[in-house]
Amino acid sequence: MTRLLLIVPSATYRADAFLEAARRLGVDVVVGCEEPLALQGVMGSAGLTLPLSDLDAAVGAIVAHDDVAPLDAVVAVDDAGTLVAAEAGRRLGLRHNPPDAVAATRDKLTMRTRLAAAEVAQPAFAPLPAGSGPDEVAAAVARVGLPCVVKPTSLSGSQGVLRADDVAEAVVVARRVRGIATAAGVDPDAPLLVERFVPGAEVAVEGMVRAGVLHPLAVFDKPDPLDGPAFEETIYVTPSRLSRRDHDAVLSTTVAAAGALGLRDGPIHAEVRVRNGRASVIEVAARTIGGLCSRALTFSTGRSLEELVIAHALGMSLGDDGAQGASGVLMIPIPAAGRLVAVDGVDDVLAIPGVTGAEVTIAAGRTVAPVPEGNRYLGFVFARDNDPKRVERALRRARACLDVRIDPDTEHPRSTA
Repeated sequence: MTRLLLIVPSATYRADAFLEAARRLGVDVVVGCEEPLALQGVMGSAGLTLPLSDLDAAVGAIVAHDDVAPLDAVVAVDDAGTLVAAEAGRRLGLRHNPPDAVAATRDKLTMRTRLAAAEVAQPAFAPLPAGSGPDEVAAAVARVGLPCVVKPTSLSGSQGVLRADDVAEAVVVARRVRGIATAAGVDPDAPLLVERFVPGAEVAVEGMVRAGVLHPLAVFDKPDPLDGPAFEETIYVTPSRLSRRDHDAVLSTTVAAAGALGLRDGPIHAEVRVRNGRASVIEVAARTIGGLCSRALTFSTGRSLEELVIAHALGMSLGDDGAQGASGVLMIPIPAAGRLVAVDGVDDVLAIPGVTGAEVTIAAGRTVAPVPEGNRYLGFVFARDNDPKRVERALRRARACLDVRIDPDTEHPRSTA
């Protein structure tokens, strides 16, 4: 039987979707996770403890496992496992992305440097070394221009990403971003990144790279403006309603970015801004869309996004993989820091025409925080229709129905959920 190693960080939302995809494809699964207890009872799958923060040790454990029970593919479900999967695939001669390409997607400064070398359109940027004072911040801002965005080089989910409109604000923002990054476990000596703020519509591109060729799967509009000061995402809707000119610019720029980074095989999720036919790459990740958002996609073959990812890793063909219909997802935002009491109104949400599902993913009693300190959402609402406008309307009605109750807790400013 075909055997897949699925690298599943303990904090991921994605395990169930990938495990179900493997079951539907008839693939035997070994689950690799950094916490042994998290492996217990995962759909009866075999488990392998992997220290994901130690690349050599994790890859060594995978190679040793392969010596006893050969693997046919290694797939990471989230950012934390992508580099381990790439290096293990290289060592075992399996289909994989080049490890240095994956490493570039995991470090925003490296990504920016590679894209710049290939002259891929992106924001002007400058590194901000650890220990930088007001003068160094002012110099970085002078290089990139205003308004600017300050962010850590390694976090995701909009955590630690803030806009500044003048130099004085940038000095304050840089100090705050450094504190958020350090609290999230980032090396205090790591640089921050200062980028020119790029105006325009932001979209997300979901795609699959096959032998170095990017095959777009879906383009999601983000109809709520993402202008800062923080950049909390809320609604995704596909297909995109961009003009043909802007749509083509987004796809051609994403193709150029994937090529410049050296990605060869596997999924990508890209964030791109576009205005008047000019697109600019914000980020590229060597993974699928985050959270439970992949549930918003249905493909013409009836396959899920996770099935496409697993099938590609195994060299299986599932036929046409174009997304069909109009669909979208609401990422339920966290309105304030504190202890989550309840999310009320879910039953009302499920009664809205077009809504196909709703799930609260953080349990009552847990400590939560909005971006930029936090990096998670309270849950997800899904909608489907023939018209993306109606999908968006249903998701906005859903958000209006939800009543999030949080007890303020100033002692826990960052999410521990």
